[in-house]
Amino acid sequence: MNATQWVAALPMYNVTPSLEACWRDWLADVLVAAGTAAQVVNVRDELTALWRRDDLLLSQTCGYPLTHGLSDAVQLVATPCFDAPGCDGPNYASAIVTHADAPFSTLESCRGTRAAFNQLDSHSGFNALRHAVAPLAHGGRFFGSAVQTGSHLASLQALAERRADVAAIDCVTFALVRDERPALAQAVKTIGWTSMSPGLPLIASKRVPADRIEALRRALREAIAAQPERARRLRLKGVDVLSMDDYSRITLLENEAVELGYPQLA
Repeated sequence: MNATQWVAALPMYNVTPSLEACWRDWLADVLVAAGTAAQVVNVRDELTALWRRDDLLLSQTCGYPLTHGLSDAVQLVATPCFDAPGCDGPNYASAIVTHADAPFSTLESCRGTRAAFNQLDSHSGFNALRHAVAPLAHGGRFFGSAVQTGSHLASLQALAERRADVAAIDCVTFALVRDERPALAQAVKTIGWTSMSPGLPLIASKRVPADRIEALRRALREAIAAQPERARRLRLKGVDVLSMDDYSRITLLENEAVELGYPQLA
């Protein structure tokens, strides 16, 4: 495949247009440092189609899609390490949040309330919350209702507007929202944390050669070090290289919830 035919995109942590431009700037430097040309594309919908493209040089996915179908089409490049509450190296948790003046102080006190989650295939917003709730559920039920919002930002907005009572928010997203959209962050409060698992991995098509993967790994680190102020804004500290075995933690958490009789948020 000719180098000019590759595509790249970082669709996951764009909480504002300005921050999206910052991610694109960092990605452009990664590509230059890797010595690889690629078309940087804007993708907001149909992410699964992007992630399964044969010409995908670099993108970021959630660990749940990775472990539930993507592993036959992609290879792991690296996992970012973020400077954010709830992160530990390449691992992360979700903040369990409610609206700022809610009477709830623990997840258990949220029994019978309205849950919001971003997507059914999200580890941070759905799977991790399901795992946290499972030991508290009775007969497969805990919440009064659960609504899918489409994104972590939409879940936070639902809490702020009192259309929902509790949600689990990817801790990196939440840290970036505090930085970029402080009014929204101040409309909610944290009452707990989910279990940790490996963070959102950077991936490439299995057609990307091994030497180019190594070049990308070097370039990711170089682009973080090249502009410390930009890295601070993106909350990037570095990258680690993990294996699919590391990501099996996500299916382990899912299986533990199912074994406790809690396969859905309900």
